[in-house]
Amino acid sequence: MRIFIMTDLEGVAGVLDSKNWCFQEGPYCEKAKELLTMELNAAVEGFLAAGATEILVAEGHGDGRIQIEKLHPKVELVKHWHQTNCLSALADRKFDFAATIGQHPMAGTIGGHLSHSGNMGVIQQTINDIEVGEFGEMVFLATELGVRTIFATGCQAFCKEAQALVPGIETVAVKRGTQTTPGNHLPKEVYRAHNQSAIHLHPEEARRRIRQGAQKAIERAQTEDFGLIDLPKPPYTRVRIIRGDNEYPPRILIQTHPKSILEMRQAESAIYELEINPAEPQLRELRGKRIV
Repeated sequence: MRIFIMTDLEGVAGVLDSKNWCFQEGPYCEKAKELLTMELNAAVEGFLAAGATEILVAEGHGDGRIQIEKLHPKVELVKHWHQTNCLSALADRKFDFAATIGQHPMAGTIGGHLSHSGNMGVIQQTINDIEVGEFGEMVFLATELGVRTIFATGCQAFCKEAQALVPGIETVAVKRGTQTTPGNHLPKEVYRAHNQSAIHLHPEEARRRIRQGAQKAIERAQTEDFGLIDLPKPPYTRVRIIRGDNEYPPRILIQTHPKSILEMRQAESAIYELEINPAEPQLRELRGKRIV
């Protein structure tokens, strides 16, 4: 039984904000790496207990946040700079199931913690008019490859997002965001601060729940049919609405592909850019069907 795990950092219990905990130069970055690695190991233990025989971990946060020397010895690790390249590892071999550990909600999620879609500058991301975050992209790619996504961990709002996109998925919430507005109108750095309030489980309790949840996900997946979604029909169009900042004006980035979401995401150079006036309705009336 082969398992693919994508990791992120912002959805880990005890990771409080992005600048101090998620940036490489942050004073608590090493502690954040340890917390992520321990949550990942808890999931691995649960998967192994349920019969997993091969586990590949794709490090999905920036330049790397897993403490390799503390990583469970039964797993393999793949790392690229860009999360999409890590996801390409899904196509390298036949996996039975996919999971994500430490994930955050999509941009603009009310009640989310450190919510964003790729980076804090993105206001909204859609694929064929369906609003998705980083988890949604992984599920789309996994489904395109026939791999069932069965387990996810992160904040409570992210777990609701995962359950809405993948009915039946096993989730574990390790914290709960407390902000009550999406913050779509805020500048990038103000939006980053807007996102950082949450109530966290104790890390040991988070790991206990993750271990149990991972084992339950595998056990359920062997008798229940869940983990694949109905993909939108090709051709595919990915649209990102981007905040303006000191370097760039507000803009829309568009990618297209006639048949494959994976191939569209791998072709990062094939992006059309459209500058927009922040007073125009594209930034105020976001397009796309939100799944939660």
